[in-house]
Amino acid sequence: MTFACKAYEDTYQGEKAVWLQAGRYEAAVLPEIGANLIAFRDTEAGYRFLHEPALEEMESFKARPVIHGMPVLFPPNRIEDGKFPWNGATYQFPVNETARGNHLHGFLFNIPWVVEAYGTTSNSSYVTLTQKVDAAHPVYRYWPHAFTFRLTYTLTEDGLGQHVLVRNDGTELMPCLLAFHTAVNAPFAPGSTAADCRFTMTIGRRREMSERMLPTGRFQTLKPEEEAIKSGGISPFFEPMDNHYTAEPQNGRNRMELTDSRLGVRLVYDAGTSYKHWMIWNNNATEGFFCPEPQTNLVNAPNVDLPAEEIGLFSLAQGEIWEATSRLYCIRA
Repeated sequence: MTFACKAYEDTYQGEKAVWLQAGRYEAAVLPEIGANLIAFRDTEAGYRFLHEPALEEMESFKARPVIHGMPVLFPPNRIEDGKFPWNGATYQFPVNETARGNHLHGFLFNIPWVVEAYGTTSNSSYVTLTQKVDAAHPVYRYWPHAFTFRLTYTLTEDGLGQHVLVRNDGTELMPCLLAFHTAVNAPFAPGSTAADCRFTMTIGRRREMSERMLPTGRFQTLKPEEEAIKSGGISPFFEPMDNHYTAEPQNGRNRMELTDSRLGVRLVYDAGTSYKHWMIWNNNATEGFFCPEPQTNLVNAPNVDLPAEEIGLFSLAQGEIWEATSRLYCIRA
């Protein structure tokens, strides 16, 4: 089976964008706003799978680009007091969550990225974006490592593939901490409502969080509704959620599935088993979208006195590479 594939530069709500098309699917990424994959759509069915900003929301989106699309969090989530102990040194980050005294969401989600390449093959369209950080880069003052972060999105009949590669270009041991604040529409189909949506997710144990939304090191007993997240399914808006879980892959996969029961259609977000932790945030149970956020590491991992392997606190030596692959796709009845 052959189908049309295109990759081209254009705009999205007035911002520079690279658009990908492959058969019934299309996607758009915003290089100048954190390489955010802002749209993933099924154009034949009219599905919009990701939470996209409306035109009138663009200014607020650019001021806080973390609740639309797939923002890159590096390092992810919260760092207590904005301090990051590593390899005998202490890194100081800006405290940008002042009410809780934390650094929040890292340095790559709101800055320009370089479009390294885009194009097509006989059955795909793709775009690759990079950050090359060195001593002259503005990120270096907080994260004093030379490194390359390469992000590739590929669109095929199998949906949207995401490939991440991080390489340590410096001489010092570098931590590698990453998440995606993926914002999924619920509902994603025209004519459906939030009441038609149920989701499952390969969560394991729930971390107890302090008033500052930092892990205490203890676990909480899952409620029956949270057990339904693991098996059976439940509304993404059953209660306000800003919850932190371990990942517990099922049948070899680490994923979120959102089902539209009216249509019998499932959106699958297979994050991959490199991500050992999940956050779930649903904007205080406000219907419309929620964020299943895969993370390589526990929130505030460098400040937590637990085994590095358990909390996903790993490093790259000079020249070493870490990479991971995720996928979003649709299963129709």
